[in-house]
Amino acid sequence: MTGEDSETFLQNLITTDLDSLERHDLKPGALLSPQGKILFEFLVSRSGDGFRLDTLQASADDLLKRLTLYKLRAKLQIAADSEPLVQVSWETDSGRSQNDSTLHDRRFPNALNVQRRYGGISDATGDANAWTMLRIVHGVAEAPLDYQLGNAFPHDVNLDQTGGLSFRKGCFVGQEVVSRMQHRGTARRRMLIATALSDLPATGTTITANGRDIGTLGSVAGNAGLALARIDRVKEAVDSGTPILAGEVAVHLAIPPEHRFTFPEATQEA
Repeated sequence: MTGEDSETFLQNLITTDLDSLERHDLKPGALLSPQGKILFEFLVSRSGDGFRLDTLQASADDLLKRLTLYKLRAKLQIAADSEPLVQVSWETDSGRSQNDSTLHDRRFPNALNVQRRYGGISDATGDANAWTMLRIVHGVAEAPLDYQLGNAFPHDVNLDQTGGLSFRKGCFVGQEVVSRMQHRGTARRRMLIATALSDLPATGTTITANGRDIGTLGSVAGNAGLALARIDRVKEAVDSGTPILAGEVAVHLAIPPEHRFTFPEATQEA
C-alpha cells in the first residue's frame, strides 16, 4: 500500500496503532467485521512511503477486495504481491546487517531478537517445527491452525497482549465491540499453552473437562501446543481438580509467560 493517504487510511481501519510502528518494526494486526470478529490477520510494517501487510496467501485476494471497498477517494494504491521467500530467525547477533526488508517481530520479547526477512536467498538451517515451538512457548497464535478467521475476537487470540490491538488511537472497524469487551472484562476465550506428559493429539482436537467442551487444540509440537479455551471453564476444572483432556491425553493449560491477563476469580456462589 502506497500513497499520501495510506497511513491515515489504515489507522482508521485496522486494530494496530501505526503511530507506534517504527521503521524496522513488524506488528500483528487485523481487519475486523463491524461485529468485532477477525476477518483478516496480518503482520504490518512500513515499506517505503507506505505499508506492507503480510497475510495468508489464501486470504490475500479477499483482503485486497475488502481494502479496495473501503478506499473510496483516498489517495493511495493497493496491490497484492506474492512473496517468493520469507525467512525467520531469532537469538542471532543483533548487529547483523539490516536493510528495509529486515524487520523485528514485536509479537515476541525483544531479548529473543526475532527477525523476519523478505526476499533474498535462503540460508536457513532450522526446520519449521522450531518456529512452531517458539510461537507456542510465547502464545503467538496464527490462523488457520490456531483459530478460524471470522470466528474469533481479537481478545480470543491475545491480540491485545502481542501489540496488535490499540484502545488509544481512536475508532477503527469493530472498535466499539472490542472496546466494550476490554473495559467490561468480558473476554471469556483466550489462547493458552497446553502441555502434556506425552505427545499431544492433532490440531483441531476438542479439549474437555468432565465431558464438557472447553476449547480446541491449535498448533502442536510434540507434547506442547496452543489451545483456544474458555478460561472460566478452565479455572473451574482446575479448582475442582477435574482432569482436562485433549482427546484422551491429560493436559495442563497455562497463560503465556509475557501476557497480562489472568484466570477469572471464583465467585462465592461457585
